[in-house]
Amino acid sequence: MQVKDVAAGHKINMRRLQLVARGAMLLPALAVAGCSGSSRPAASAAAPAAAGSAASGSGSATGSSQLQALQDGYAGLVRRTLPSVVEIRTSSGLGSGVVFDDQGDVVTNAHVVGTDNRFDVVVAGSSQALPATLVGSYAPDDLAVIKVNGAKGLRPASFADSSKLQVGDIVLAMGSPLGLSGSVTNGIISALGRTVSEPTGPHSPGATLAGAIQTSAPINPGNSGGALVDASGQVVGLPTLAAIDPGGGAGLPGSGR
Repeated sequence: MQVKDVAAGHKINMRRLQLVARGAMLLPALAVAGCSGSSRPAASAAAPAAAGSAASGSGSATGSSQLQALQDGYAGLVRRTLPSVVEIRTSSGLGSGVVFDDQGDVVTNAHVVGTDNRFDVVVAGSSQALPATLVGSYAPDDLAVIKVNGAKGLRPASFADSSKLQVGDIVLAMGSPLGLSGSVTNGIISALGRTVSEPTGPHSPGATLAGAIQTSAPINPGNSGGALVDASGQVVGLPTLAAIDPGGGAGLPGSGR
């Protein structure tokens, strides 16, 4: 699907930005193995115990270093990517969006913009609301583009090819859940190629989305239209729908009302 930007005179391809997000968190399991006993006298066992203690200390230091490197990597990724995610305020609630280019174009969900033509946009880390107008909306794919008027210094996101995703890939969801701008959650790609249906609402005609991405990264109302980011800091999708019934019921769009 393409949305034509009549103001800038170029086309924006957004089909690869579709995604569905479920609110279930997956937690890793840690297995700890114990030491077996020995029939040798205590004096004989003393030296191996000391060596084992030293080895354990070395392993602990290595594990701590790896954990610190992982944490630093996450923090750096967030610092680079979060400035490209904005909060969108409408007449009926709020949602999120992703800066597409340096011309002020922001991609989001159609159900976030609803029937409005004018919006207030707040960049992560700022309290200043910037005016924005609707460029185009395509309800069947639940995608829309708005333009921030007179914006300077907006940081465009980097977009990846979501067809290269694999189940198990680590991802981060960034947006403004419950009005908490600049929030980040993490998870994995749980499944690919899902077909999901959005319910109709006062400001959304509903849609059936094919080829959607399922993720374990938690999302809440207000996350819709934000960024699903891979481990390299590139946007691979837009949080769109949160499952609310594990038995197979419909989800609700993650946009605050």
